[in-house]
Formats: sequence, C-alpha cells, structure tokens
Amino acid sequence: MTLRVPAAAASVAIVLGAVRAAGAQGAAADTSSVAAARRLLDAAERELTIRSVKVNRAGWIGENFITHDTEVLAADAQAEVALAIKRLVDEARRFDGAALPADVRRRLLLLKLQLAAPAPPDSVDAAEMSRLGAGLDADYGRGRYCNPAPTSCRNLDDLARVLAESRNPDSLLDAWRGWHTIGVPMRDRYARFVALANEGARAMGFADAGAMWRAGYDMPPDSFVVVVDKLWQEVRPLYVQLHAFVRRRLVARYGPKLVPPGGMLSVQLLGDMWGQDWSNIADVVIPPGASGSGVDLTAILKARKVAPLDMVRTGERFYVSLGFDSLPATFWERSLFVRPKDRDVVCHASAWYIDDPTDLRIKMCIEPNADEFRTIHHELGHDYYFRAYKDQPFLYQAGANDGFHEAIGDAIALSITPRYLKEIGLLDAEPPATGDTLDLLRLALDHVAFLPFGITIDKWRWEVFAGKVTPDQYTKRWWELRGSYGGVMPPIPRSATDFDPGAKYHVPGNVPYMRYFLAQILEFQFYRAMCRAAGSTGPLYRCSYYGSKEAGRRLNAMLQLGASRPWPEALATLTGQRQMDATALLDYFQPLMVWLERQNKGAPVEW
Repeated sequence: MTLRVPAAAASVAIVLGAVRAAGAQGAAADTSSVAAARRLLDAAERELTIRSVKVNRAGWIGENFITHDTEVLAADAQAEVALAIKRLVDEARRFDGAALPADVRRRLLLLKLQLAAPAPPDSVDAAEMSRLGAGLDADYGRGRYCNPAPTSCRNLDDLARVLAESRNPDSLLDAWRGWHTIGVPMRDRYARFVALANEGARAMGFADAGAMWRAGYDMPPDSFVVVVDKLWQEVRPLYVQLHAFVRRRLVARYGPKLVPPGGMLSVQLLGDMWGQDWSNIADVVIPPGASGSGVDLTAILKARKVAPLDMVRTGERFYVSLGFDSLPATFWERSLFVRPKDRDVVCHASAWYIDDPTDLRIKMCIEPNADEFRTIHHELGHDYYFRAYKDQPFLYQAGANDGFHEAIGDAIALSITPRYLKEIGLLDAEPPATGDTLDLLRLALDHVAFLPFGITIDKWRWEVFAGKVTPDQYTKRWWELRGSYGGVMPPIPRSATDFDPGAKYHVPGNVPYMRYFLAQILEFQFYRAMCRAAGSTGPLYRCSYYGSKEAGRRLNAMLQLGASRPWPEALATLTGQRQMDATALLDYFQPLMVWLERQNKGAPVEW
C-alpha cells in the first residue's frame, strides 16, 4: 500500500498512525515559539507533499516496469525522502519541552514518528545504519535455499508452495529448514542496527526504538502494552480451542510422534512458512465428508466468465452503494489490473495515492477467484480512505492508528457474504445455515490462527530494543514467545547461531507489526458497527451492509478524520466505542466456539 510518503527500505520505513495529543495548552505558552513551530510544520508539510509525489511516481514505475534503472530511481527517491525527514526532524527538536498547543505538539510528534528507525545523531553512525538497513533488506530479497546442489536453488515462493501443498513430512521439514538458513548471516548486523536505531530514538527523547513505536497510540507506551495484553486475553480462549481441534486433526494425519497430542504444533505442518495462516491445511482440518455452505465463488466467477475489470467495477459499486462517489476516470486509466505479457511487474496487490486527490490507483494481477474478489474490495478500501482524508494537512493524511487502514478493507471484505452475492446476482439464493459452522472454521484458520503471531513479532522486538534479549538469545526468546502465545514450536532444535526472526520480512525490513494484530481486532469492530447501522438482524457473520447509506455515512465520518484526532475519537465516530474491543470478533465466531468446545470435549486443551 502506498501512502503520501511510502514505506522505504529498512531504516526509513514509515510509521503510520495517530499519536498522543498531549494535554491542554499551557497558559505560559511562548507565542514566538508557537509561531515558529507552526511555520516549521507548515514548511515541512509543503516540502513532504512535493517529495511524496516524486517518490510515489518512482515507486509506481519501479514496480510496473522492473529494470535496473527503475530500481535505482525508486531507491534514490526513497533515500531523498528519508534524508529530508531526518533534516526536518532535527530542526523540530529545538521545540522539545516547549509549551505548545496540543495540535502543534501532535503534528511535531507525527513528524518524528515518520521514521520507524530514526538515524543516530552522528553522521558516520547514520550512514552505517543506512547501509545495514539496505543490506538486511536485500539479503531477505535475495534469499535462496540451494539443495541438493547450487543448480537447484529455490526462493521463498517456491518453498512456500511446498509448505502449502505438500503433505510429506520430509519435504515440509526440508522447505522450512532451508528458508530459515537465510537469517544466520543477518544476526550480528541486526544487533548493530538495533543499537543504532536506539541511539536515534533516544536522541528524540524516547527510551528506545520500541518505546518510540508504542508512542503512536494516543497513550503512554507502557499503557499500550496493557491494551494489547487485554485484547489478547479476550481472544485467547477461542484460539486455544481452535489450536486443540487442529492438533487433533494433525495427529490423525501425521501421528502422535510428529504431533504430540497434548503439546505444541510443529510449525512446518501448518501450511505456511511462519505458521501464521493455517488456511492452506483446510483439507487436513475439515473432517472427512463435511462441507460448508457449498458456495464456491471461484467456480461462479469462472463459469460466468467475469473479467478482471468487471470484478473491480463490482467492488466499486459496493462503495457507491454506501454513498461514496465513483472512482475517478484516472483510476481506470492508470491502474494495473492484469499481468502484462511484455514485462515483469510486482503483482503483490497494493493501493496507491500518487500526486493529487483524484489520482487513486490499485496494482494487481487479477485472476477470477474468490481470494482476488475479496482483495479487490479490500484494496479499494485503502483508496477510499486516501480520498476521504485528502483535505487534511499532510501529517494527518494517515489512518487514525496504524491498524485502521488495514482494518477498513478487511471489514468491507467480511461483508462479502452469500446475501451480498445474491444481491449482486452472483448467487440465485442464499444457502441454508447448515454449513455455516464449517465456513466459520475455514475463516478462523486465517483470522484467528494469525492472532498470536501478530502479537509475537513486536513483543519480541520490544524486548530486543529494550536490551532485555542479547543476540545469542535472539532465537531462543523468539521460540519462547511463539510457544507461550501460540503453542507453536520449531521442528528441529535451534542454536544461538540461528536467527529465525530474520526469516520473516518485517524483521530485517524493520516494519512494525503490531498494526496487523490491531487490524484483526478492529475489522470485526468496524464490521459489527456498520451491520448495526444497516439495521441487520440475525447472525453477525451473515450480515452484509451493502446498500446502507447510514453505514456509509458513519464510515466516511471516521475516514475523513485521518490522523487529525486521537484514534479513540475516530473509533467512536463509527462504533460509539472509545476502546478497541475484541467482543465483535468473538460474536462473529460464537457458533464456531460452541462447536469447537463440543468437538474438543474430553480431549487435551492448552499445551
């Protein structure tokens, strides 16, 4: 997803989200300091607005016309933005501790939080940090596993395909072990990167880089930890029941020697490289002979020969049905919808906001299947969010916190129910409720299974940034947390020389990850609020608010705020609640929870 200043590699990755608005303006505010701070911020926003156009255009070209030269142009544009942000942040530091109005303090802090890893004050150290960040990012991108010979190398896509499709234990172990070798050379450089990032964060007044990340949630960093822990405790009982059921199915498939009946799950058996998404093992988990609603959206799209452009038009009509305007003509002229035949492109789906409020785009290589249909609805959510907050000052052109942007599109995708498919003519009738529980189980293998992984990455990094974990303990602590939160273990013993966190892009890429955990919570909270606004009755998971102008009005009121107000205010605009709350997710999956408890009765739970 591209934003006004897109994420750059490693040390210059952009942190999105609102920040804490400090208390009311002090009576003794220095008017000259206030005026100077406003002038600096206004100038900074003008400069970043101009620079963002250049970097967004370079990024778009770099992903749509992949050559050595376009890669260099994109990297140069990213580097220029990073240097500009560092310079502006350095200039803003003279206002640290000054008595300033709340809105000025908010904008200053947002400016500081533009960098996920601010460079240390010393220019030599800053240059070293930049090299380290670029090197770690490049090492991940070049990652290969060559076995049994250098001529048989496989990249992440190749190895991920094995984990998704193979049911051979030896092949699964080989693919998992092979990819995790890429982290070994990263460990010491990552440790140095952490030290330099902490220097930069401390120079801005934060305890460490992890505390700086946690400062972006409208509360003290330590209070945010409490909020995250509370949300996890709310969803943990559902996860534990899902874990127990999946474990029983894996025991039935692979036997108790490979899957201890009362123990943790071996990560390579879970369908993806990190054990964060279990949907690829639905064939193992769903009981034999069982079926869901019988709605095969992929088959429907193919049978009706629905073209990629028609799929996007359908997604647009969803938003228009809520009262949003149609997408601009430039969207259809400039977006990428199908894989070109004459060149390589980055096909990973993304939404873009390039050079003015009307230049919205998506970039996808659309295939007629259910996953792509949902992804289109999701990516358009980003574009409509971009357009909703377009009139905000530059620093407020972001989600209310960094979980909001992802949650919006996901909440829209949840509304792709059989009722919606019937309303748009893709189904003749809604299926009976008899298959609903298994449909929920399939969805839980993605949404619920992800939750402990979503919280673990940054829990680990917060400890690393705080100096609580030394490099020789990096991998040991990683698996302690994976086991504690998710009941997941490595398939083979790990040593101090391994660096398993480096096998997940967001660690060497230095991309904060807690946003994805929050998004999983918020998407259901948004969805429930819009279903209520639409007057939906019946089970929450069957609701579609397609066509509800009231749901759209409330959604747009929240989107328009961007990051201009603390996220609790933005959340209340849509939901009436001022706190993130997992009860909506639990309401959605409540029938599944009852079913899982019944299925697991008498069997070991926990690990």
